[in-house]
Amino acid sequence: MKGNKIGAITGFAIVVANMIGSGAFTSLGFQLNELNNPVAILTLWVLGGILALAGAFSYAEVGTTINKSGGEYSFLSQLYHPIIGYLSGWISLTVGFAAPIALSAIAFVDYFPFMNMNSKWMGIALILFITIIHMQNLKTSSRFQNIFTILKIILITGFIVIGLFLSGDSGNTFTLGQSYFSEISSMPFAVGLIYVSYSYSGWNAAAYITEEFEKPKKALPFALIGGTLLVTVLYSLLQFVFLKHVSSDELAGQVNVGAIAANAMLGKSIGRFFSLAISLLLISSISAMVWIGPRVTSCIAQKYYMWRFFQPSRNGIPKRALWLQFLISTILIVSGTFEQIMIYCGVLLTISTMLVVYGVFILRIKGKEIDMKGYRSPLFPLFQIIYLLLSFWMILFTIIEAPKETAIGMINLLIGLCSYFLSKKKDMLYS
Repeated sequence: MKGNKIGAITGFAIVVANMIGSGAFTSLGFQLNELNNPVAILTLWVLGGILALAGAFSYAEVGTTINKSGGEYSFLSQLYHPIIGYLSGWISLTVGFAAPIALSAIAFVDYFPFMNMNSKWMGIALILFITIIHMQNLKTSSRFQNIFTILKIILITGFIVIGLFLSGDSGNTFTLGQSYFSEISSMPFAVGLIYVSYSYSGWNAAAYITEEFEKPKKALPFALIGGTLLVTVLYSLLQFVFLKHVSSDELAGQVNVGAIAANAMLGKSIGRFFSLAISLLLISSISAMVWIGPRVTSCIAQKYYMWRFFQPSRNGIPKRALWLQFLISTILIVSGTFEQIMIYCGVLLTISTMLVVYGVFILRIKGKEIDMKGYRSPLFPLFQIIYLLLSFWMILFTIIEAPKETAIGMINLLIGLCSYFLSKKKDMLYS
């Protein structure tokens, strides 16, 4: 790391930290409510990784061509129209990062095994502590993020290695058969993919800080693709270890899948310490989201007069934007509305990522008019088609299953649209 820039390793750490959250240790129980074949379950997690990797390939190409921080806000503003980028940024600014930060903070307290604490206030205190860390400078943020991400990888890898070497007696059979092909073509498998895709969310994290890399055209693809590949391998092996040591019937419907598997592998006394390990893993996830979210706000603030108060300070740290995100996260924790917000937020953010992925087609068509010396997605347009089709299907299903939350999301988007025109009006007055 040199001056006010970060290296590829820190970008890699941010992607891994954003992706690996509590979902990897909890969602298997819900999948086993409807699916029974262990190989079908593993196929679900591998397919989720392929979907995330398809997105990472596309973002690497778009990001190294446009070469701007801000993620979807910057990409969509340039690929389509500023209003499209603004609305994407609005979602990120208001709830896109604040809601998952709130959810992870509450999960941290719930998993922490050694004292009884008020989950809301301790969650707020944790977010405050991490926010203050990221207000210092990029060097401090980078060190904090790298340390906790390395710890996260070591803990998960250690658990996987132990689980692979210990003999399992779960009774689950890992074989292909009629039940496998029946399950992977069923509606429960499709529903399971939606929740697995949420567990993989965060693969695009490094695209929000493109301009903070020393060599973005090399660092961004490494961070996005390398981080996604690693998490795909870890996630798939982790589910295999769970299924190797605990029967499907015992795991079905359970939230604390990791603790149950740890008890089966190493004894009940270990379950308590494994809960502590999950808490430590979540610190890395919260830190990565606290770091990234305000960068979107500061990008908007540099262009739209109404948001100028949230421009970054002289050292490039968006301190006021960090405080704004902390305030929103606190409100969501106190009100307890973040879980509902996560549903409609997921739909809107998936639409944004789809537009970015489709942007690869736009850039290829305009290749002769712009600088296309950045990363090139392999096997074009295979991965883009895979991502677009699966994402469209998941959005459609979510809208059908959660019409109320989707409607609330549309209202938030409408408010964002009003703020855009108000911002443009102020821009004209003060230009």
